[in-house]
Amino acid sequence: CVSIFFVEFQAHFGADYSSTAWIHSLVDCTTMLCAPVGSLVGNRWSCRVAVVLGGLLSSCGLLLSSFATSLELLYLSMGVLTGLGFALCYTPAIAMVGCYFQRRKALAYGIAMSGSGIGTFVLAPAVQVLIELYSWRGALLILSAFVANLCVCGALLRPIALREDEEEVEGERGESVGEARLGNVSSQDAELAVKLSQESEDSLLSSGKSSSPSSLSPLPLLSGNPAPQLKRRRYFSSCFLSSKEYRFLLLPDFLGLAVSFLFLASGCSLPFVYLVPYALSVAVSHQQAAFLMSILGVIDIVGNITFGWLTDRRCLKPYRLACYVFSVGMEGLCCLFTPLLCSFSLLVPFAVLYGYFDGAYVALIPVVTSDLVGAPYLSSALGVVFFLHAIPYLISPPIGG
Repeated sequence: CVSIFFVEFQAHFGADYSSTAWIHSLVDCTTMLCAPVGSLVGNRWSCRVAVVLGGLLSSCGLLLSSFATSLELLYLSMGVLTGLGFALCYTPAIAMVGCYFQRRKALAYGIAMSGSGIGTFVLAPAVQVLIELYSWRGALLILSAFVANLCVCGALLRPIALREDEEEVEGERGESVGEARLGNVSSQDAELAVKLSQESEDSLLSSGKSSSPSSLSPLPLLSGNPAPQLKRRRYFSSCFLSSKEYRFLLLPDFLGLAVSFLFLASGCSLPFVYLVPYALSVAVSHQQAAFLMSILGVIDIVGNITFGWLTDRRCLKPYRLACYVFSVGMEGLCCLFTPLLCSFSLLVPFAVLYGYFDGAYVALIPVVTSDLVGAPYLSSALGVVFFLHAIPYLISPPIGG
Protein backbone atom coordinates (compact mmCIF):
# COMPACT_ATOMS: atom_id res chain seq x y z
CA CYS A 1 0.00 0.00 0.00
CA VAL A 2 3.01 2.31 -0.14
CA SER A 3 2.06 3.22 -3.70
CA ILE A 4 -1.18 4.78 -2.39
CA PHE A 5 0.98 7.43 -0.70
CA PHE A 6 2.99 8.01 -3.88
CA VAL A 7 1.00 10.98 -5.16
CA GLU A 8 0.67 12.46 -1.65
CA PHE A 9 4.42 12.38 -1.07
CA GLN A 10 5.07 13.80 -4.51
CA ALA A 11 2.65 16.71 -4.00
CA HIS A 12 3.71 17.49 -0.41
CA PHE A 13 7.47 17.50 -0.98
CA GLY A 14 7.38 18.74 -4.60
CA ALA A 15 9.46 15.78 -5.79
CA ASP A 16 9.54 14.05 -9.16
CA TYR A 17 8.55 10.45 -9.94
CA SER A 18 12.06 9.05 -9.61
CA SER A 19 12.84 10.62 -6.20
CA THR A 20 9.50 9.55 -4.73
CA ALA A 21 9.87 6.02 -6.10
CA TRP A 22 12.97 5.53 -3.96
CA ILE A 23 10.71 5.14 -0.91
CA HIS A 24 8.98 2.07 -2.34
CA SER A 25 12.30 0.80 -3.68
CA LEU A 26 13.96 1.02 -0.28
CA VAL A 27 11.08 -0.78 1.45
CA ASP A 28 11.25 -3.68 -1.01
CA CYS A 29 15.04 -3.68 -1.17
CA THR A 30 15.56 -3.66 2.60
CA THR A 31 12.92 -6.37 3.05
CA MET A 32 14.70 -8.62 0.58
CA LEU A 33 18.26 -7.58 1.41
CA CYS A 34 17.77 -8.40 5.10
CA ALA A 35 15.89 -11.65 4.42
CA PRO A 36 18.97 -13.72 5.43
CA VAL A 37 18.91 -11.85 8.75
CA GLY A 38 15.34 -13.04 9.27
CA SER A 39 16.42 -16.60 8.47
CA LEU A 40 19.35 -16.30 10.86
CA VAL A 41 17.22 -15.02 13.75
CA GLY A 42 14.59 -17.68 13.06
CA ASN A 43 17.16 -20.48 12.96
CA ARG A 44 19.16 -19.36 15.99
CA TRP A 45 16.26 -18.44 18.28
CA SER A 46 12.78 -19.01 16.90
CA CYS A 47 10.32 -17.78 14.30
CA ARG A 48 8.29 -16.30 17.13
CA VAL A 49 11.16 -14.06 18.26
CA ALA A 50 11.87 -12.94 14.70
CA VAL A 51 8.26 -11.98 13.91
CA VAL A 52 7.68 -10.14 17.21
CA LEU A 53 10.91 -8.17 16.77
CA GLY A 54 10.01 -7.41 13.16
CA GLY A 55 6.58 -6.17 14.17
CA LEU A 56 8.09 -3.74 16.64
CA LEU A 57 10.59 -2.36 14.12
CA SER A 58 8.08 -1.95 11.28
CA SER A 59 5.54 -0.27 13.54
CA CYS A 60 8.17 2.17 14.82
CA GLY A 61 9.24 2.90 11.24
CA LEU A 62 5.72 3.88 10.19
CA LEU A 63 5.28 5.89 13.37
CA LEU A 64 8.42 7.92 12.66
CA SER A 65 7.39 8.33 9.02
CA SER A 66 4.24 10.17 10.07
CA PHE A 67 6.49 12.94 11.49
CA ALA A 68 8.86 13.10 8.49
CA THR A 69 9.72 16.55 7.14
CA SER A 70 11.64 15.47 4.03
CA LEU A 71 11.97 12.60 1.61
CA GLU A 72 15.36 11.75 3.09
CA LEU A 73 13.76 11.03 6.46
CA LEU A 74 11.16 8.86 4.74
CA TYR A 75 13.99 6.96 3.08
CA LEU A 76 15.34 6.07 6.53
CA SER A 77 12.15 5.58 8.53
CA MET A 78 9.80 3.98 6.02
CA GLY A 79 12.39 2.61 3.62
CA VAL A 80 15.05 1.14 5.92
CA LEU A 81 13.49 0.69 9.36
CA THR A 82 10.08 -0.54 8.19
CA GLY A 83 11.72 -2.72 5.54
CA LEU A 84 13.98 -4.32 8.15
CA GLY A 85 10.97 -5.12 10.29
CA PHE A 86 9.17 -6.71 7.35
CA ALA A 87 12.28 -8.78 6.58
CA LEU A 88 12.34 -10.23 10.10
CA CYS A 89 8.67 -11.17 9.78
CA TYR A 90 8.50 -12.44 6.22
CA THR A 91 11.13 -15.14 5.82
CA PRO A 92 10.58 -17.04 9.12
CA ALA A 93 6.81 -17.00 8.69
CA ILE A 94 7.05 -18.41 5.15
CA ALA A 95 9.66 -21.02 6.07
CA MET A 96 7.54 -22.23 8.99
CA VAL A 97 4.78 -23.33 6.60
CA GLY A 98 7.13 -25.91 5.09
CA CYS A 99 7.64 -27.49 8.52
CA TYR A 100 3.92 -28.12 8.98
CA PHE A 101 2.83 -29.26 5.51
CA GLN A 102 4.31 -31.84 3.16
CA ARG A 103 1.54 -33.49 1.11
CA ARG A 104 -0.21 -30.30 -0.06
CA LYS A 105 2.68 -27.94 0.34
CA ALA A 106 1.86 -25.76 -2.69
CA LEU A 107 -1.71 -25.18 -1.54
CA ALA A 108 -0.53 -24.39 1.98
CA TYR A 109 1.94 -21.85 0.65
CA GLY A 110 -0.73 -20.39 -1.62
CA ILE A 111 -3.08 -19.82 1.30
CA ALA A 112 -0.30 -18.45 3.51
CA MET A 113 1.00 -16.02 0.91
CA SER A 114 -2.48 -14.87 -0.07
CA GLY A 115 -2.35 -12.68 3.02
CA SER A 116 -0.45 -10.02 1.07
CA GLY A 117 -3.18 -9.99 -1.55
CA ILE A 118 -5.89 -9.73 1.10
CA GLY A 119 -4.03 -6.82 2.63
CA THR A 120 -3.77 -5.05 -0.71
CA PHE A 121 -7.45 -5.62 -1.43
CA VAL A 122 -8.64 -4.37 1.95
CA LEU A 123 -6.09 -1.69 2.73
CA ALA A 124 -5.90 0.06 -0.65
CA PRO A 125 -9.37 1.72 -0.46
CA ALA A 126 -9.14 1.99 3.34
CA VAL A 127 -5.84 3.87 3.17
CA GLN A 128 -7.27 6.18 0.49
CA VAL A 129 -10.17 7.02 2.81
CA LEU A 130 -7.78 7.58 5.73
CA ILE A 131 -5.70 9.96 3.62
CA GLU A 132 -8.79 11.96 2.69
CA LEU A 133 -9.94 12.14 6.32
CA TYR A 134 -6.68 12.56 8.25
CA SER A 135 -4.05 13.41 5.57
CA TRP A 136 -1.12 11.12 4.82
CA ARG A 137 0.44 11.72 8.24
CA GLY A 138 -2.65 10.56 10.09
CA ALA A 139 -2.98 7.57 7.76
CA LEU A 140 0.61 6.49 8.51
CA LEU A 141 -0.04 6.87 12.23
CA ILE A 142 -3.06 4.58 12.04
CA LEU A 143 -1.14 2.09 9.89
CA SER A 144 1.60 2.05 12.51
CA ALA A 145 -0.87 0.86 15.13
CA PHE A 146 -2.28 -1.67 12.69
CA VAL A 147 1.15 -3.11 11.83
CA ALA A 148 1.93 -3.47 15.55
CA ASN A 149 -0.47 -6.43 15.49
CA LEU A 150 2.35 -8.39 13.85
CA CYS A 151 3.65 -8.84 17.39
CA VAL A 152 0.42 -10.60 18.30
CA CYS A 153 0.65 -12.77 15.18
CA GLY A 154 4.23 -13.67 16.06
CA ALA A 155 3.25 -14.66 19.57
CA LEU A 156 0.73 -17.10 18.10
CA LEU A 157 3.34 -18.93 16.02
CA ARG A 158 3.61 -22.35 17.61
CA PRO A 159 7.07 -23.94 17.42
CA ILE A 160 7.14 -27.43 15.98
CA ALA A 161 9.67 -30.22 16.51
CA LEU A 162 10.08 -32.75 13.72
CA ARG A 163 9.75 -36.41 14.68
CA GLU A 164 13.32 -37.10 13.64
CA ASP A 165 14.61 -34.33 15.90
CA GLU A 166 12.62 -35.65 18.84
CA GLU A 167 14.05 -39.13 18.33
CA GLU A 168 17.58 -37.73 18.19
CA VAL A 169 17.08 -35.75 21.38
CA GLU A 170 15.66 -38.80 23.17
CA GLY A 171 18.60 -40.89 21.99
CA GLU A 172 21.12 -38.33 23.19
CA ARG A 173 19.40 -38.13 26.57
CA GLY A 174 19.50 -41.93 26.90
CA GLU A 175 23.19 -42.03 26.07
CA SER A 176 23.96 -39.22 28.51
CA VAL A 177 22.15 -41.03 31.32
CA GLY A 178 24.10 -44.19 30.60
CA GLU A 179 27.41 -42.36 30.60
CA ALA A 180 26.51 -40.53 33.81
CA ARG A 181 26.19 -43.87 35.60
CA LEU A 182 29.82 -44.71 34.70
CA GLY A 183 31.39 -41.82 36.59
CA ASN A 184 30.94 -39.46 39.44
CA VAL A 185 29.64 -36.55 37.34
CA SER A 186 26.23 -34.93 37.07
CA SER A 187 23.82 -35.99 34.35
CA GLN A 188 23.81 -32.47 32.89
CA ASP A 189 27.60 -32.44 32.49
CA ALA A 190 27.51 -35.87 30.92
CA GLU A 191 24.80 -34.84 28.49
CA LEU A 192 26.77 -31.74 27.47
CA ALA A 193 29.94 -33.75 27.00
CA VAL A 194 28.19 -36.36 24.86
CA LYS A 195 26.70 -33.68 22.63
CA LEU A 196 30.06 -31.97 22.18
CA SER A 197 31.82 -35.24 21.43
CA GLN A 198 29.21 -36.10 18.82
CA GLU A 199 29.52 -32.66 17.22
CA SER A 200 33.30 -32.96 17.15
CA GLU A 201 33.00 -35.94 14.80
CA ASP A 202 31.76 -33.61 12.04
CA SER A 203 34.06 -30.71 12.91
CA LEU A 204 36.60 -29.56 10.34
CA LEU A 205 39.07 -29.07 13.17
CA SER A 206 39.18 -32.74 14.10
CA SER A 207 42.51 -34.50 14.00
CA GLY A 208 41.41 -36.67 11.06
CA LYS A 209 41.47 -39.86 13.06
CA SER A 210 38.29 -41.80 12.52
CA SER A 211 36.71 -43.11 15.67
CA SER A 212 33.37 -44.68 16.35
CA PRO A 213 30.88 -43.05 18.72
CA SER A 214 31.35 -45.87 21.16
CA SER A 215 35.06 -45.14 21.47
CA LEU A 216 34.49 -41.50 22.35
CA SER A 217 34.56 -40.96 26.08
CA PRO A 218 33.05 -37.75 27.38
CA LEU A 219 34.43 -38.12 30.90
CA PRO A 220 38.02 -36.91 30.22
CA LEU A 221 36.59 -33.64 28.97
CA LEU A 222 35.34 -32.94 32.47
CA SER A 223 38.69 -33.36 34.21
CA GLY A 224 40.23 -30.25 35.70
CA ASN A 225 38.72 -27.03 34.40
CA PRO A 226 36.95 -27.95 31.12
CA ALA A 227 35.19 -24.63 30.56
CA PRO A 228 37.63 -23.11 27.97
CA GLN A 229 37.84 -26.33 25.97
CA LEU A 230 34.05 -26.78 25.96
CA LYS A 231 33.52 -23.18 24.87
CA ARG A 232 36.03 -23.49 22.01
CA ARG A 233 34.48 -26.69 20.74
CA ARG A 234 30.97 -25.28 20.97
CA TYR A 235 32.04 -22.12 19.08
CA PHE A 236 33.83 -23.89 16.22
CA SER A 237 31.06 -26.48 15.94
CA SER A 238 28.48 -23.68 15.69
CA CYS A 239 30.48 -21.98 12.91
CA PHE A 240 30.80 -25.24 11.01
CA LEU A 241 27.07 -25.94 11.27
CA SER A 242 26.38 -22.42 9.98
CA SER A 243 28.45 -23.12 6.89
CA LYS A 244 26.61 -26.41 6.33
CA GLU A 245 23.32 -24.52 6.19
CA TYR A 246 24.37 -22.99 2.87
CA ARG A 247 25.78 -26.01 1.07
CA PHE A 248 22.79 -25.82 -1.33
CA LEU A 249 24.55 -22.86 -3.02
CA LEU A 250 26.65 -25.41 -4.89
CA LEU A 251 23.62 -27.00 -6.59
CA PRO A 252 23.50 -26.13 -10.32
CA ASP A 253 19.69 -26.16 -10.37
CA PHE A 254 19.52 -23.66 -7.55
CA LEU A 255 22.08 -21.42 -9.24
CA GLY A 256 19.97 -21.38 -12.41
CA LEU A 257 16.88 -20.52 -10.41
CA ALA A 258 18.80 -17.76 -8.64
CA VAL A 259 19.72 -16.13 -11.96
CA SER A 260 16.07 -16.17 -13.01
CA PHE A 261 15.14 -14.33 -9.81
CA LEU A 262 17.50 -11.50 -10.69
CA PHE A 263 15.77 -10.87 -14.03
CA LEU A 264 12.28 -11.46 -12.65
CA ALA A 265 12.64 -9.03 -9.75
CA SER A 266 13.74 -6.28 -12.14
CA GLY A 267 10.24 -5.90 -13.54
CA CYS A 268 7.67 -7.56 -11.30
CA SER A 269 7.46 -4.70 -8.79
CA LEU A 270 6.88 -1.90 -11.31
CA PRO A 271 3.09 -2.36 -11.73
CA PHE A 272 2.63 -2.22 -7.95
CA VAL A 273 4.56 1.06 -7.82
CA TYR A 274 3.25 2.81 -10.91
CA LEU A 275 -0.23 1.43 -11.52
CA VAL A 276 -1.92 4.17 -9.46
CA PRO A 277 0.21 7.05 -10.84
CA TYR A 278 -0.19 5.74 -14.40
CA ALA A 279 -3.96 5.44 -13.98
CA LEU A 280 -4.14 9.02 -12.70
CA SER A 281 -2.08 10.21 -15.67
CA VAL A 282 -4.67 8.82 -18.12
CA ALA A 283 -7.55 10.69 -16.40
CA VAL A 284 -8.69 7.89 -14.06
CA SER A 285 -10.14 9.16 -10.77
CA HIS A 286 -8.43 8.60 -7.42
CA GLN A 287 -11.08 6.13 -6.26
CA GLN A 288 -10.91 4.14 -9.49
CA ALA A 289 -7.10 4.07 -9.31
CA ALA A 290 -7.28 2.73 -5.75
CA PHE A 291 -9.87 0.22 -6.93
CA LEU A 292 -7.38 -1.06 -9.52
CA MET A 293 -5.01 -1.88 -6.65
CA SER A 294 -7.85 -3.67 -4.90
CA ILE A 295 -8.51 -5.73 -8.03
CA LEU A 296 -4.81 -6.51 -8.25
CA GLY A 297 -4.87 -7.66 -4.64
CA VAL A 298 -7.96 -9.85 -4.72
CA ILE A 299 -6.97 -11.56 -7.97
CA ASP A 300 -3.52 -12.07 -6.46
CA ILE A 301 -5.27 -14.10 -3.75
CA VAL A 302 -7.05 -16.19 -6.38
CA GLY A 303 -3.73 -16.84 -8.12
CA ASN A 304 -2.06 -17.85 -4.85
CA ILE A 305 -4.67 -20.42 -3.92
CA THR A 306 -5.74 -21.81 -7.31
CA PHE A 307 -2.21 -22.21 -8.66
CA GLY A 308 -1.13 -23.78 -5.40
CA TRP A 309 -4.03 -26.22 -5.62
CA LEU A 310 -3.36 -27.00 -9.29
CA THR A 311 0.35 -27.69 -8.83
CA ASP A 312 -0.46 -30.12 -6.01
CA ARG A 313 -2.32 -32.34 -8.50
CA ARG A 314 -0.51 -35.50 -9.56
CA CYS A 315 -0.49 -34.48 -13.22
CA LEU A 316 1.23 -31.13 -12.52
CA LYS A 317 3.27 -31.90 -9.41
CA PRO A 318 6.35 -33.04 -11.40
CA TYR A 319 6.13 -29.88 -13.53
CA ARG A 320 6.06 -27.21 -10.84
CA LEU A 321 9.14 -25.54 -12.26
CA ALA A 322 7.52 -25.35 -15.70
CA CYS A 323 4.39 -23.82 -14.15
CA TYR A 324 6.60 -21.24 -12.46
CA VAL A 325 8.23 -20.32 -15.78
CA PHE A 326 4.82 -20.07 -17.47
CA SER A 327 3.44 -17.69 -14.82
CA VAL A 328 6.51 -15.46 -15.06
CA GLY A 329 6.22 -15.37 -18.87
CA MET A 330 2.58 -14.34 -18.67
CA GLU A 331 3.50 -11.51 -16.30
CA GLY A 332 6.00 -10.20 -18.83
CA LEU A 333 3.43 -10.44 -21.62
CA CYS A 334 0.96 -8.36 -19.61
CA CYS A 335 3.53 -5.63 -19.02
CA LEU A 336 4.36 -5.58 -22.73
CA PHE A 337 0.89 -4.24 -23.59
CA THR A 338 0.73 -1.66 -20.79
CA PRO A 339 1.43 1.42 -23.03
CA LEU A 340 -1.75 0.61 -25.01
CA LEU A 341 -3.99 0.79 -21.92
CA CYS A 342 -5.32 4.33 -21.69
CA SER A 343 -8.63 3.98 -19.83
CA PHE A 344 -10.09 2.41 -16.72
CA SER A 345 -11.93 -0.24 -18.74
CA LEU A 346 -8.64 -1.38 -20.30
CA LEU A 347 -6.65 -1.26 -17.08
CA VAL A 348 -9.10 -3.60 -15.31
CA PRO A 349 -8.21 -6.65 -17.49
CA PHE A 350 -4.53 -5.84 -17.00
CA ALA A 351 -5.00 -5.78 -13.21
CA VAL A 352 -6.86 -9.10 -13.36
CA LEU A 353 -4.32 -10.96 -15.51
CA TYR A 354 -1.22 -9.51 -13.91
CA GLY A 355 -2.60 -10.03 -10.42
CA TYR A 356 -3.43 -13.66 -11.11
CA PHE A 357 -0.06 -14.65 -12.53
CA ASP A 358 1.80 -12.60 -9.94
CA GLY A 359 -0.01 -14.53 -7.21
CA ALA A 360 0.81 -17.77 -9.02
CA TYR A 361 4.55 -17.19 -9.21
CA VAL A 362 4.76 -15.81 -5.65
CA ALA A 363 3.08 -18.95 -4.32
CA LEU A 364 5.47 -21.16 -6.30
CA ILE A 365 8.71 -19.49 -5.18
CA PRO A 366 8.98 -21.35 -1.83
CA VAL A 367 7.57 -24.55 -3.36
CA VAL A 368 10.10 -24.68 -6.20
CA THR A 369 12.89 -23.72 -3.82
CA SER A 370 11.88 -26.48 -1.40
CA ASP A 371 11.78 -29.02 -4.24
CA LEU A 372 15.36 -28.09 -5.20
CA VAL A 373 17.11 -27.80 -1.83
CA GLY A 374 14.90 -29.87 0.50
CA ALA A 375 13.09 -28.95 3.70
CA PRO A 376 16.17 -28.85 6.01
CA TYR A 377 17.70 -25.99 4.03
CA LEU A 378 14.47 -24.17 3.16
CA SER A 379 14.76 -21.31 5.64
CA SER A 380 18.33 -20.45 4.60
CA ALA A 381 17.50 -20.91 0.92
CA LEU A 382 14.51 -18.56 1.14
CA GLY A 383 16.77 -15.98 2.78
CA VAL A 384 19.10 -16.17 -0.21
CA VAL A 385 16.21 -16.14 -2.71
CA PHE A 386 14.68 -13.01 -1.23
CA PHE A 387 18.13 -11.45 -0.92
CA LEU A 388 18.53 -11.81 -4.71
CA HIS A 389 15.39 -9.70 -5.16
CA ALA A 390 16.92 -6.79 -3.24
CA ILE A 391 19.06 -4.96 -5.79
CA PRO A 392 16.52 -5.22 -8.66
CA TYR A 393 13.80 -3.98 -6.30
CA LEU A 394 16.03 -1.06 -5.37
CA ILE A 395 16.96 0.20 -8.83
CA SER A 396 14.05 -0.79 -11.07
CA PRO A 397 11.35 1.64 -9.77
CA PRO A 398 13.57 4.75 -10.06
CA ILE A 399 14.68 3.63 -13.51
CA GLY A 400 11.07 3.02 -14.48
CA GLY A 401 10.13 6.50 -13.20
